[in-house]
Amino acid sequence: MQVKLPRLFPVLLLSLLGSALSAQDNDQQLSATIVHKDSLFWHGYNACDTNVMRAYFAEDVEFYHDKGGVTMGLEALVASFKNNLCSGNFRLRREAVEGSMKVFPLRKNDVIYGAILSGEHVFYVKEQGKQEYADGLAKFTHLWMLQNGEWKMTRVLSYDHGPVPYINKRKALTLTPAVLNTYTGEYKGPQSGEARVAVENGRLILYLGSKSIPLFAEKEGLFFLKERDLTFEFVKSGNAITKMVVRERGAVAEELAAVR
Repeated sequence: MQVKLPRLFPVLLLSLLGSALSAQDNDQQLSATIVHKDSLFWHGYNACDTNVMRAYFAEDVEFYHDKGGVTMGLEALVASFKNNLCSGNFRLRREAVEGSMKVFPLRKNDVIYGAILSGEHVFYVKEQGKQEYADGLAKFTHLWMLQNGEWKMTRVLSYDHGPVPYINKRKALTLTPAVLNTYTGEYKGPQSGEARVAVENGRLILYLGSKSIPLFAEKEGLFFLKERDLTFEFVKSGNAITKMVVRERGAVAEELAAVR
Protein backbone atom coordinates (compact mmCIF):
# COMPACT_ATOMS: atom_id res chain seq x y z
CA MET A 1 0.00 0.00 0.00
CA GLN A 2 1.42 3.38 -0.96
CA VAL A 3 1.59 5.94 1.82
CA LYS A 4 0.67 9.47 0.78
CA LEU A 5 2.81 12.18 2.36
CA PRO A 6 1.29 15.50 3.35
CA ARG A 7 1.76 18.23 0.77
CA LEU A 8 3.75 20.25 3.27
CA PHE A 9 6.31 17.46 3.76
CA PRO A 10 8.50 18.31 0.71
CA VAL A 11 8.52 21.97 1.70
CA LEU A 12 9.45 21.11 5.28
CA LEU A 13 12.18 18.75 4.08
CA LEU A 14 13.66 21.39 1.80
CA SER A 15 13.54 23.89 4.63
CA LEU A 16 15.39 21.52 6.97
CA LEU A 17 17.97 20.71 4.32
CA GLY A 18 18.44 24.41 3.64
CA SER A 19 19.00 25.13 7.33
CA ALA A 20 21.51 22.28 7.60
CA LEU A 21 23.44 23.46 4.54
CA SER A 22 23.41 27.05 5.83
CA ALA A 23 24.84 25.94 9.20
CA GLN A 24 27.47 23.87 7.41
CA ASP A 25 28.48 26.86 5.29
CA ASN A 26 28.71 29.02 8.42
CA ASP A 27 30.91 26.43 10.12
CA GLN A 28 33.21 26.26 7.10
CA GLN A 29 33.50 30.04 6.99
CA LEU A 30 34.23 30.11 10.71
CA SER A 31 36.91 27.44 10.37
CA ALA A 32 38.56 29.34 7.53
CA THR A 33 38.50 32.57 9.55
CA ILE A 34 39.96 31.03 12.73
CA VAL A 35 42.67 29.11 10.88
CA HIS A 36 43.60 32.29 8.98
CA LYS A 37 43.78 34.34 12.21
CA ASP A 38 45.86 31.60 13.78
CA SER A 39 48.28 31.55 10.85
CA LEU A 40 48.78 35.32 11.10
CA PHE A 41 49.57 35.01 14.81
CA TRP A 42 52.14 32.28 14.21
CA HIS A 43 53.68 34.26 11.37
CA GLY A 44 54.37 36.97 13.92
CA TYR A 45 55.63 34.36 16.38
CA ASN A 46 58.11 32.91 13.89
CA ALA A 47 59.33 36.42 13.08
CA CYS A 48 59.53 37.33 16.79
CA ASP A 49 57.24 40.29 16.08
CA THR A 50 55.57 40.81 19.46
CA ASN A 51 53.45 43.68 18.13
CA VAL A 52 51.81 41.30 15.67
CA MET A 53 51.42 38.59 18.31
CA ARG A 54 49.76 40.81 20.89
CA ALA A 55 47.10 41.91 18.40
CA TYR A 56 45.51 38.46 18.56
CA PHE A 57 45.20 38.18 22.36
CA ALA A 58 42.56 39.54 24.69
CA GLU A 59 43.71 41.78 27.54
CA ASP A 60 42.76 39.11 30.09
CA VAL A 61 44.37 36.22 28.22
CA GLU A 62 45.37 33.17 30.24
CA PHE A 63 48.20 30.94 29.02
CA TYR A 64 48.67 27.45 30.48
CA HIS A 65 51.87 25.53 29.70
CA ASP A 66 52.55 22.04 31.03
CA LYS A 67 56.27 22.82 31.45
CA GLY A 68 56.36 26.56 32.09
CA GLY A 69 53.33 27.14 34.30
CA VAL A 70 50.64 29.81 34.03
CA THR A 71 50.94 33.31 32.57
CA MET A 72 48.07 35.72 33.26
CA GLY A 73 47.32 38.86 31.26
CA LEU A 74 48.47 40.30 27.94
CA GLU A 75 51.44 42.31 29.19
CA ALA A 76 52.92 39.40 31.12
CA LEU A 77 52.51 37.09 28.13
CA VAL A 78 54.13 39.52 25.69
CA ALA A 79 56.99 40.06 28.16
CA SER A 80 57.57 36.30 28.34
CA PHE A 81 57.79 36.14 24.55
CA LYS A 82 60.33 38.96 24.49
CA ASN A 83 62.47 37.50 27.27
CA ASN A 84 62.36 33.81 26.37
CA LEU A 85 61.89 33.61 22.63
CA CYS A 86 63.12 36.81 21.04
CA SER A 87 66.42 37.56 22.75
CA GLY A 88 69.99 36.56 21.95
CA ASN A 89 70.89 34.14 19.17
CA PHE A 90 68.13 31.64 20.01
CA ARG A 91 64.90 31.48 18.01
CA LEU A 92 61.98 29.08 17.74
CA ARG A 93 59.98 28.38 14.62
CA ARG A 94 56.57 26.76 14.89
CA GLU A 95 55.01 24.56 12.25
CA ALA A 96 51.54 23.00 12.48
CA VAL A 97 51.26 19.25 11.93
CA GLU A 98 49.43 18.85 8.64
CA GLY A 99 45.87 17.59 9.06
CA SER A 100 45.83 17.95 12.87
CA MET A 101 43.98 21.26 13.24
CA LYS A 102 40.26 21.26 13.99
CA VAL A 103 37.83 24.10 14.70
CA PHE A 104 34.78 23.64 16.94
CA PRO A 105 32.13 26.40 16.84
CA LEU A 106 30.63 27.76 20.08
CA ARG A 107 27.01 28.97 19.89
CA LYS A 108 24.33 30.46 22.07
CA ASN A 109 20.78 30.63 20.69
CA ASP A 110 22.22 29.53 17.33
CA VAL A 111 24.55 32.55 17.27
CA ILE A 112 28.32 31.94 17.10
CA TYR A 113 30.16 33.66 19.93
CA GLY A 114 33.44 31.75 19.93
CA ALA A 115 35.45 28.83 18.64
CA ILE A 116 37.91 26.24 19.91
CA LEU A 117 40.96 25.51 17.79
CA SER A 118 43.00 22.41 18.58
CA GLY A 119 45.83 20.56 16.94
CA GLU A 120 49.49 19.60 17.12
CA HIS A 121 52.61 21.52 16.22
CA VAL A 122 56.37 21.07 15.99
CA PHE A 123 58.90 23.62 17.22
CA TYR A 124 62.25 24.05 15.48
CA VAL A 125 65.32 25.56 17.14
CA LYS A 126 67.27 28.15 15.19
CA GLU A 127 70.69 29.06 16.60
CA GLN A 128 73.30 31.22 14.96
CA GLY A 129 75.85 29.16 13.09
CA LYS A 130 73.89 25.91 13.47
CA GLN A 131 71.49 24.02 11.26
CA GLU A 132 67.84 24.28 12.29
CA TYR A 133 66.48 21.18 13.99
CA ALA A 134 63.16 19.91 15.35
CA ASP A 135 63.11 20.31 19.12
CA GLY A 136 59.68 19.16 20.27
CA LEU A 137 56.13 18.14 19.48
CA ALA A 138 53.12 19.41 21.46
CA LYS A 139 49.36 19.71 21.44
CA PHE A 140 47.54 23.03 21.67
CA THR A 141 44.03 24.29 22.37
CA HIS A 142 43.08 27.92 21.74
CA LEU A 143 39.82 29.51 22.82
CA TRP A 144 38.90 32.29 20.39
CA MET A 145 36.15 34.71 21.42
CA LEU A 146 34.36 37.32 19.35
CA GLN A 147 34.88 40.58 21.23
CA ASN A 148 33.45 43.82 19.81
CA GLY A 149 33.50 42.32 16.34
CA GLU A 150 37.09 41.06 16.59
CA TRP A 151 38.43 37.56 17.17
CA LYS A 152 40.76 37.32 20.16
CA MET A 153 42.47 34.43 21.89
CA THR A 154 41.35 34.41 25.52
CA ARG A 155 42.66 31.04 26.75
CA VAL A 156 45.68 29.15 25.45
CA LEU A 157 46.68 25.62 26.48
CA SER A 158 50.03 24.17 25.42
CA TYR A 159 50.55 20.61 26.63
CA ASP A 160 51.78 17.05 26.01
CA HIS A 161 55.24 18.29 25.05
CA GLY A 162 57.59 15.56 23.92
CA PRO A 163 60.23 14.64 21.36
CA VAL A 164 59.51 14.73 17.66
CA PRO A 165 59.31 11.25 16.14
CA TYR A 166 62.17 10.93 13.67
CA ILE A 167 61.13 10.23 10.08
CA ASN A 168 63.99 8.83 8.04
CA LYS A 169 63.94 10.12 4.45
CA ARG A 170 67.28 8.68 3.39
CA LYS A 171 67.46 5.79 0.94
CA ALA A 172 69.81 2.90 1.69
CA LEU A 173 72.15 1.68 -1.05
CA THR A 174 73.76 -1.72 -1.37
CA LEU A 175 77.56 -1.60 -1.49
CA THR A 176 79.82 -4.45 -2.51
CA PRO A 177 81.68 -6.42 0.21
CA ALA A 178 84.95 -5.07 -1.16
CA VAL A 179 83.83 -1.46 -0.60
CA LEU A 180 82.38 -2.21 2.84
CA ASN A 181 85.63 -3.86 3.95
CA THR A 182 87.53 -0.60 3.38
CA TYR A 183 85.72 0.92 6.38
CA THR A 184 86.40 -1.88 8.85
CA GLY A 185 88.87 -1.47 11.70
CA GLU A 186 89.36 0.10 15.11
CA TYR A 187 88.47 3.70 15.90
CA LYS A 188 88.82 5.87 18.98
CA GLY A 189 87.01 9.06 19.99
CA PRO A 190 87.03 11.45 22.98
CA GLN A 191 83.42 10.63 23.91
CA SER A 192 82.76 7.13 22.61
CA GLY A 193 86.15 5.73 23.46
CA GLU A 194 87.11 2.60 21.55
CA ALA A 195 84.89 1.48 18.69
CA ARG A 196 85.06 -1.24 16.10
CA VAL A 197 83.57 -1.42 12.60
CA ALA A 198 83.00 -4.80 10.98
CA VAL A 199 81.07 -6.35 8.11
CA GLU A 200 78.44 -8.97 8.93
CA ASN A 201 75.95 -10.50 6.50
CA GLY A 202 76.68 -7.87 3.91
CA ARG A 203 76.13 -4.96 6.29
CA LEU A 204 78.42 -2.56 8.15
CA ILE A 205 78.16 -2.90 11.94
CA LEU A 206 79.48 -0.39 14.49
CA TYR A 207 80.39 -1.89 17.88
CA LEU A 208 80.45 0.42 20.91
CA GLY A 209 81.06 -1.58 24.07
CA SER A 210 78.29 -4.17 24.23
CA LYS A 211 76.17 -2.39 21.59
CA SER A 212 76.06 -3.39 17.95
CA ILE A 213 74.70 -0.70 15.63
CA PRO A 214 73.81 -1.44 11.99
CA LEU A 215 74.86 1.30 9.58
CA PHE A 216 73.13 1.86 6.23
CA ALA A 217 74.91 3.30 3.23
CA GLU A 218 73.59 6.51 1.70
CA LYS A 219 76.57 6.56 -0.64
CA GLU A 220 80.18 5.43 -0.56
CA GLY A 221 81.83 6.80 2.57
CA LEU A 222 78.56 7.99 4.16
CA PHE A 223 76.30 5.86 6.38
CA PHE A 224 73.26 6.58 8.57
CA LEU A 225 70.95 5.21 11.23
CA LYS A 226 67.31 4.56 10.36
CA GLU A 227 65.86 5.44 13.77
CA ARG A 228 67.81 8.64 14.49
CA ASP A 229 69.28 11.56 12.56
CA LEU A 230 72.89 10.40 12.85
CA THR A 231 75.35 10.05 9.98
CA PHE A 232 78.80 8.47 9.87
CA GLU A 233 81.29 9.75 7.33
CA PHE A 234 84.51 7.81 6.69
CA VAL A 235 87.25 10.24 5.67
CA LYS A 236 90.13 9.08 3.49
CA SER A 237 93.67 10.27 3.00
CA GLY A 238 94.82 8.60 -0.18
CA ASN A 239 93.47 5.05 0.00
CA ALA A 240 93.43 4.82 3.80
CA ILE A 241 90.59 5.72 6.15
CA THR A 242 91.86 8.27 8.69
CA LYS A 243 88.74 9.01 10.75
CA MET A 244 85.00 8.58 11.16
CA VAL A 245 83.01 11.80 11.56
CA VAL A 246 79.70 11.45 13.42
CA ARG A 247 77.06 14.11 12.79
CA GLU A 248 73.74 14.64 14.53
CA ARG A 249 71.16 16.74 12.66
CA GLY A 250 74.00 17.82 10.36
CA ALA A 251 76.27 19.14 13.15
CA VAL A 252 79.53 17.38 14.05
CA ALA A 253 79.02 15.45 17.29
CA GLU A 254 82.34 13.58 17.41
CA GLU A 255 85.35 12.54 15.38
CA LEU A 256 86.85 9.10 15.90
CA ALA A 257 90.35 8.53 14.64
CA ALA A 258 91.21 5.29 12.83
CA VAL A 259 93.77 3.49 14.99
CA ARG A 260 94.01 0.13 13.21
